[in-house]
Amino acid sequence: MVTVLDQRGAGGVKLRPRHPEKAHRPDNESLAKPAWIRVKAPGSQGYAATRDIVRSNRLVTVCEEAGCPNIGGCWEKKHASFMIMGGVCTRACAFCNVATGRPDALDPQEPENVGKAVAAMGLSHVVITSVDRDDLTDGGASHFAATIKAIRAAAPATTIEVLTPDFLRKPGALEIVVAAKPDVFNHNLETVPSNYLTVRPGARYFHSIRLLQRVKELDPTMFTKSGIMVGLGEERNEVLQLMDDLRTADVDFLTIGQYLQPTKKHHPVKRYVTPEEFKSFETIGLTKGFLVVASSPFTRSSHHAGEDFERLKAARRARQAQIAAD
Repeated sequence: MVTVLDQRGAGGVKLRPRHPEKAHRPDNESLAKPAWIRVKAPGSQGYAATRDIVRSNRLVTVCEEAGCPNIGGCWEKKHASFMIMGGVCTRACAFCNVATGRPDALDPQEPENVGKAVAAMGLSHVVITSVDRDDLTDGGASHFAATIKAIRAAAPATTIEVLTPDFLRKPGALEIVVAAKPDVFNHNLETVPSNYLTVRPGARYFHSIRLLQRVKELDPTMFTKSGIMVGLGEERNEVLQLMDDLRTADVDFLTIGQYLQPTKKHHPVKRYVTPEEFKSFETIGLTKGFLVVASSPFTRSSHHAGEDFERLKAARRARQAQIAAD
């Protein structure tokens, strides 16, 4: 689903070899998966209906591009996370299954097509994410804003969550997205700072923290969200420190999920974190002040995003009522 060569995927979309930039890397053997890391293969009628809407509008979803294990359950319920600005990223993060290379020009019809798809699927809540577009002057911020505007026009009742890149070295880009008034602004840290050199080499941990803090400065009413993967070699105390860093930036919502190695060329899974440990992270996160913490092996940034948005609003109302009562 990611541009030229002579291979073809579902719906006749041309493909290119997915990870030529990782071909030189040595293979990393995978750990045996524990019993709790099992998912059912997709194939329901609801899944097929969602796939057809995505194909007919020539859209890219992070569900497919990132190899999300929750795609069967989400698409069956007509939940999808749209990935705008193409399926080729300008960065080569060691954990990510999205192809790296030189992206195509932006599709000017994409925002309208996303709006049409959201309306056709009857979504109450939609997540819009993207590849990194370091090649664009504003990192794609204006395209995000245009997509938000198109969804508002086509499906005015739908709430919108954006999951953005870091817009590194793109002055004014963040302000463009915030001005478009998404309901939730999400930017993932992905992992603890000690892993950035090997896992997320194109990014800067404290730049991402500052980005999230700046959203609150621009619009204190906007919900902010961030997520990480565990099992990449981080220590428990590093995860707890990361929580404190996010709370310093007044982030409302934290997601924590198990890293799953896409191929042998990607960063290896160092450990499978137990469901009990995930529950512990959730409990600690709530005591640190997050409004909502979603923490489980299969938690992903956009998984159950609509339900979690309702939880987020309810948690804010409850906190405001408590403050008023005190």
